[in-house]
Amino acid sequence: MGRMHSRGKGISASALPYKRTPPSWLKISSQDVEENICKFAKKGLTPSQIGVILRDSHGIAQVRSVTGSKILRILKAHGLAPEIPEDLYHLIKKAVAIRKHLERNRKDKDSKFRLILVESRIHRLARYYKKTKKLPPLCVAILIPTSRFSANLQQPALSLLKLGMWGGAILGESGFDVDATVEARLCFVVLI
Repeated sequence: MGRMHSRGKGISASALPYKRTPPSWLKISSQDVEENICKFAKKGLTPSQIGVILRDSHGIAQVRSVTGSKILRILKAHGLAPEIPEDLYHLIKKAVAIRKHLERNRKDKDSKFRLILVESRIHRLARYYKKTKKLPPLCVAILIPTSRFSANLQQPALSLLKLGMWGGAILGESGFDVDATVEARLCFVVLI
């Protein structure tokens, strides 16, 4: 089956593990694995980065085979899950990087086209996450402050917002009103 916005066919895939049981040489308990996952999450690592560290440094290929539940479910149980799903977060980060690039290079038509494709993927994914209740149904915009955003930053401060009816004010989760003109200079607003 073809990819959405590229020419690839998407034939390659990871092989399923031969056994679902943890290997006999692995001496770490499921409680220790959960503690490690929580420790890495508190440092600001994403679930996929946590999985890579556990695989490469601790020899845990499949967290599910050791603990019985996936990394994200463990994070949700401890209240450490990211407020925005990881794939949506990375698409938003990419859209922000393209927008910053377009501020400097206004005539880059290919980047304009790629931004349209990335934003359409964001809207499609946000619609799915609203339907499955992983995003709040009233969530219209995601605010990303430019002052704290950089390419090498692990996770910029993100906040879910509701846009005012006329766009005059942005009402945050904490309940305070912020003038939209002031916020426009300080942040990118990605509508979803």
